[in-house]
Amino acid sequence: MLSINHLDIRYGAKHLFKDLSIQVTDGKRIGLMGVNGAGKSTLLKIMAGVDECDDGVVSRSKYFTVAYLPQESSALVSGKTLYQEAESAFAELLELQKEVDAINEGLADIDPQSEEFSRMLDRQGEIQHRLEGSGIYTMRARIEKILLGLGFHQNDMDKPASSFSGGWIMRLMLAKMLLSAPSLLLLDEPTNHLDLTSLTWVEDFLRSYNGAMVIVSHDRTFLDKVTTNTWELSLGKISVYKGNYSYYEKEKVERKTIEKAAYDNQQAQIKQSMQFIQRFRAKSTKAKQVQSRVKQLEKMVLLEIGEEDRQIRFSFPPAPDSGRDVLTVENLCKSYDGKEVFNNVSFQFQRGDKVAVVGVNGAGKSTLVKIIAGAISADSGNVKLGHNVQISYFGQHQAQELTPSLTALETLSLSVKDMTITRIRSLLGTFLFRGEEVDKKVSVLSGGEKSRLALAKMIASPANCMLLDEPTNHLDISSQEVLQEAMSQYDGFILVVSHNRYFLDSFVNKVVAVKDGKISVYEGNISDYLLKIEAEEAKLAGKQKTSKDVQAVAKPDESKAQLSKKEQRKQDAQKRQERNKKVGPWKKRAEEAEKNVEKLEAQKMDLEAKMADPDLYQNQEAWVATSTEYDECNRRLERWYEKWETAQEKMEILDKERELNKLNKN
Repeated sequence: MLSINHLDIRYGAKHLFKDLSIQVTDGKRIGLMGVNGAGKSTLLKIMAGVDECDDGVVSRSKYFTVAYLPQESSALVSGKTLYQEAESAFAELLELQKEVDAINEGLADIDPQSEEFSRMLDRQGEIQHRLEGSGIYTMRARIEKILLGLGFHQNDMDKPASSFSGGWIMRLMLAKMLLSAPSLLLLDEPTNHLDLTSLTWVEDFLRSYNGAMVIVSHDRTFLDKVTTNTWELSLGKISVYKGNYSYYEKEKVERKTIEKAAYDNQQAQIKQSMQFIQRFRAKSTKAKQVQSRVKQLEKMVLLEIGEEDRQIRFSFPPAPDSGRDVLTVENLCKSYDGKEVFNNVSFQFQRGDKVAVVGVNGAGKSTLVKIIAGAISADSGNVKLGHNVQISYFGQHQAQELTPSLTALETLSLSVKDMTITRIRSLLGTFLFRGEEVDKKVSVLSGGEKSRLALAKMIASPANCMLLDEPTNHLDISSQEVLQEAMSQYDGFILVVSHNRYFLDSFVNKVVAVKDGKISVYEGNISDYLLKIEAEEAKLAGKQKTSKDVQAVAKPDESKAQLSKKEQRKQDAQKRQERNKKVGPWKKRAEEAEKNVEKLEAQKMDLEAKMADPDLYQNQEAWVATSTEYDECNRRLERWYEKWETAQEKMEILDKERELNKLNKN
């Protein structure tokens, strides 16, 4: 168990932590939420012992171990191979193994009747007992399982660890943490450097992990699958929610409503008391009552409203008109250092297509996007852009390529020379750079701020072909959702590399899977793609059945006749499960869409009532703001209507297929 007691840190007048007390018990799986700058990473560092605080603030139970994964890695200079570096997670156990080996050799040279022999024998038994329960004898299998699960290959094991890039070093650090099996895992944005396959593997691993964990992440699907509790850090204090991210999101709205009502009620009481005091302060007949009101105000514990997420609010500029065929790739080939990345890859996309590119790290996703963007050249083959196609490109390391000595304002001014300073400031404001923040130099910006600035730079110029490589890295969940909505509304072509399933699901209509130098195109979003891959794998497994199994399948009527009623019921139940597996995701989407439609319809009614008030027209600024909010509400409502209708249609199609299958069998 780890506990933090009365943690208090302030910078100037601002409290980062205000008398904060928390406790992590065995097996707890906690998602740590909070607006940017709330102190999430700092809190993890204090829990890990990386950042110091006053004595007695952090306490740990005996034998309670902690491992911490930071957002960014430092370069490795150890000279060890990948396997040796992973093996160092067992350093203590390996030293014990060396000690017991030395004892075994030493016992042969010592008199069995001596005290030294007896002492060494006791130490041997003690070490042997520890080693037997440690898993050291299955160490190699565990190391390979975790490294392979995180995307490394068997032929990587003997490569120098220092030869891997920063993203792979982060995976290696995560592997060492998982191998060391600490009592508490502290993970700060662990999904940033994982592809879809590795991400799924890590989710499964963490779900079966016995220790506790505290995770900071902007991947809501990951949080929903792994965490069972949520902490929200706001105004230096922590609020506890007994559920995953989806539960927290719903519960937070209800708490905010209650919190706001209590705050408004207290403010009304304060205002009423102050008016009474001001009015009757000079009257001697009211002196006792005035004094009573003053004392009430002095004793009153002032309520605070939690920090609100400052959200990006923007939409992409209208896409210039283009031809129907936006992008055509023919016989594309690319190799690096003799290693083939692509071989004779061809595909074509049209205006309005929104395409997700998926595949394991190193498969060539970023290389593909860079070739299309013209950032690098292919070895052979052609990339043809359609009539009047204008490309806008956001690279995976675009944020790191910003000039450190420039300010945010200067960065945008140099990239869009035909835009006025007023418009540039307005655009920066939509990406949360407001007031003096536009004069901050790139060198002092956080990872999230750099990503937002790079995105602002990208969308400043109108385009109808948008290429994005991991645009959501370092963006918080609320910012991801606004970007997601903007991409849903965008009327141009989008090709996006991302492992964020929730982000992609709402707007992509095609998936490009990059695997083993080949490219496959799938219709539908990420959920559709994952279902199809699952079906393909099941089909492949079916083909590998023994000839006996195949013969049994070839005579369904005969085998069915021989089935007992119990076996028949079991088969029917399995078919229902398969149907529910297909319908389930669409049902979930329909329910989500219906919930959002109800919410937005209520919001629309409220805004219509507000706009019907004649007093609103007297305040031009308020009218413009309300009108803009009403238009945005309408757009979002239409979008959720479409999603609801699509989900309903899919469920109806699946139901018809099931009924048709029944009729064919009968």
